[in-house]
Amino acid sequence: MLKPAFFDRPADRVARDLLGCTLVRRLAAGDIHGRIVETEAYFGPDDPASRAKAGRKIYNTPMFDGAGLIFIYNVHKYWMLNFSTQPVSAVLIRAVEPLNFEANTKGPGRLTMAMHIHKGLTTMPAHPESELWVEEGEPPKQIGRSGRIGVTTDLPEPLRFFDLDSAWVSAHKKTK
Repeated sequence: MLKPAFFDRPADRVARDLLGCTLVRRLAAGDIHGRIVETEAYFGPDDPASRAKAGRKIYNTPMFDGAGLIFIYNVHKYWMLNFSTQPVSAVLIRAVEPLNFEANTKGPGRLTMAMHIHKGLTTMPAHPESELWVEEGEPPKQIGRSGRIGVTTDLPEPLRFFDLDSAWVSAHKKTK
């Protein structure tokens, strides 16, 4: 299991280093595992696409409360899974490769539906007691970068990271 110190770094470093790690969700029927293949980094109030740009609100509390917390919010009826990083930042998990289950997990909404991730997990630490955590894994051989998907105003640095060799990465901007 990744320790909170792993997440206590800048969001772009955490986003890159999460590639190849295993996302684990504990369910009554047993644990399901997905290899993280796509992430996006979001920073604080100065990031125009960040959930923290308008300051601290009830829904974005995990971004302000320290590293390694589960942060879930809703976009177009889908839950988005994030982990808080260095204060007032977060990493969105965009896609995983299913390891011991079958589902379409290409994209953050499909991922949360397939892994039964919901709003009730937000603010909890990424830990087995919370029934959602991340374990170490093998980094990809090739890492791609691009601008974040679905963002109208973005930072100049490409903050989307993905495994160039994975068939589970969402299709948008994969070749960049």
